[in-house]
Amino acid sequence: MNRRMDTTKLNIGTYCLAKYGRTEEHIKDIADSGLDFVVHAENDREMLDLFHKYGLGLFVVGAVYYWWGGNDIQGKMHEECPVEIYDKAAERFKDHPAIWAIEMGDEPSGLDYKHMGMLMDRVNRIFPNQFAFMNLYPNYASVIENTAEETESQLATRSYEEYIDLYCKYMPCDHICYDHYPYGSEWKESKNAYSLRIPLFLENLRIVENACRRTGRKHWLVVQVNSTVEGKSISLNQMRYQAFTGMAYGVECLMWACYTAGWWEDNILDKNGNKTAQYDKMKQVNKEIHTIGEEYMKYRNVDTHLVGFAGKPDAVGVKQETIDSLDTGVFYDVKADNGASLVVGQMVSRADDDSYALMICCADDSHDYSPENYNITFRTHGRAITAIGGEGKIPVTKLEDGSYSIPVRSGMGLLITAK
Repeated sequence: MNRRMDTTKLNIGTYCLAKYGRTEEHIKDIADSGLDFVVHAENDREMLDLFHKYGLGLFVVGAVYYWWGGNDIQGKMHEECPVEIYDKAAERFKDHPAIWAIEMGDEPSGLDYKHMGMLMDRVNRIFPNQFAFMNLYPNYASVIENTAEETESQLATRSYEEYIDLYCKYMPCDHICYDHYPYGSEWKESKNAYSLRIPLFLENLRIVENACRRTGRKHWLVVQVNSTVEGKSISLNQMRYQAFTGMAYGVECLMWACYTAGWWEDNILDKNGNKTAQYDKMKQVNKEIHTIGEEYMKYRNVDTHLVGFAGKPDAVGVKQETIDSLDTGVFYDVKADNGASLVVGQMVSRADDDSYALMICCADDSHDYSPENYNITFRTHGRAITAIGGEGKIPVTKLEDGSYSIPVRSGMGLLITAK
């Protein structure tokens, strides 16, 4: 299959580009922000010409029948979507070099996976320059926002793990993509407002990354730049937390929701097409992701650890062991010198050259209430150590006792390599 999207690099996308955000100035701003592609815009030729000019890709919507797994139609895809309508759509389709993927729909029910897998295979065949794209439910589809009846009609499985496993069984694609918004609809003034969503975010990452490792798939994640409540904004550090925690769990493609109006408030552009404060925040985080991303993609995730989380609200309900410090066989006694929470991705070289890495999110302040400066300390033997953060190389100090120390701050992401 000839794919236009280079999945050997870490890609960053965004959801929704309404017509009021499609002037050349707008599209240049998208490219300048560090974004690589847009999801969910139609086959607009003028827009696509500008995308191509600025090196952007589109996951096009409307090329085929768009399926959303809502309550009334779950389990009926085989009736509503015979393969013939996809063949006819391909005959009508006008290709463009900026179209990277064919968006088939969003948040399907597990009852439709078998038929959808057949259609996804068909789409992959009849659109030779693109791949089929489908985004999945998050794990709180069956935990927070829904009644027992709604849970059955959304996932149609006994657990979220089963929902993901069935996807892997039936869907012929090389990635798993889902959206999860940790700063969601329970936003309140209370400092405990997010105590439910953050553990669920970690659980969702754990479940999908485990499935990706088992099946050889890539881990793709949609997170939020927007807000559920007018007048409330996602902060720079909350955006960092989502991105770098994702990378610590092996995420290779990240998407921000939303660029223009799609759902919720405080998107990157307002309804008049003007940039909000979220644009510069996203641009800064994208820069940091790409700075780390080139070296990060030389490694693959083999495990993820929660260091320093014991007894803290962000770990309540997480079905993963928390540890005080991490030993990997290459890195020893990895921890924060103040006991801060770290999400640590254990990584090995894709080139099989005996080099190793840790992708770390400084996750002690997930709500951005009181960020701190501290140090990550560890030991290693006979290895050359480097550290890369969002601004580039970070100084690594070798202490008198032979251990290493790296200065960090809350919300920061960094990659430590041992070669």
